[in-house]
Amino acid sequence: MTEPRAARRLLLVHAHPDDESLMTGGTIAHYLAAGVEVVVVTFTLGEEGEVIGERWALLVADGGADQLGGFRIGELAAALAALSPDQAAPLAPRFLGGAGRWRDSGMAGSPSAQHPRALVGAPHDDLVDALLVELAALDPQVVVTYDEAGTYGHPDHRRVHEVCAAAVARYTDKTGHPIKVYESVTQRSALEAGLAAAAGRVPPGWRMPGPGELPSYPDDEITAAIDVRDVLDRKVAALAAHATQVTVAPSQTEYALSNNILAPVGPVEHYRRVDAGASPAHHETDLFEGV
Repeated sequence: MTEPRAARRLLLVHAHPDDESLMTGGTIAHYLAAGVEVVVVTFTLGEEGEVIGERWALLVADGGADQLGGFRIGELAAALAALSPDQAAPLAPRFLGGAGRWRDSGMAGSPSAQHPRALVGAPHDDLVDALLVELAALDPQVVVTYDEAGTYGHPDHRRVHEVCAAAVARYTDKTGHPIKVYESVTQRSALEAGLAAAAGRVPPGWRMPGPGELPSYPDDEITAAIDVRDVLDRKVAALAAHATQVTVAPSQTEYALSNNILAPVGPVEHYRRVDAGASPAHHETDLFEGV
């Protein structure tokens, strides 16, 4: 027997395993706890990630076993399970076109961008068609993606943004179903407050970011804020599950990637609404407002 569909359905698209927890982990946990049907679609396995520590260092693509992508599937599954309510079946990973269809392109200028399966080199229409399959399967009222800059300029993040915009436009044109579209971003004042609070507890070997080193948006460009305090422990656990990519500070209020630059674990996650119904003057505390 087919399970009845949830009244509210949320699709989040991400480039690599760990992006979902770094950018939107609290939002995922918040809406799962509220009974929303949530789907996270990841475009690549994150094969080109830089591994933290020695235990799994030889899994890397460049000069290693090139097994990191498969390992990160397990990290993603553990992270999504951490974000899921205890009484529910854990949210399962989904990969665009199937696990391994497209490959992590690496940072801008990396030789890995020339790999025949690199996401940046994939035909645009193939990617859009694959995401349309996900949109048709879920028929979401809300989609979360990246901004045009890809958060911090990663080529795969920028590709996800462009593919998502095209797929949503085609889907809504074909079906007539409206979709609220949000870009996951960092609010400047929240970032500054988090960094100020962390200044006295920087773990050994870490450093504070320089001015403008962590991307953020002016407060007046933020149009939605989701309070995730009630599920913050789940977000922290999800971050810790991505141990090859993320280190959580002993305080559990900060984390760092392989660059050891401190970043706050925010109790509120921020968004910019960018679909045709968006109003810069209207501030939402629920992505499903008006649905």
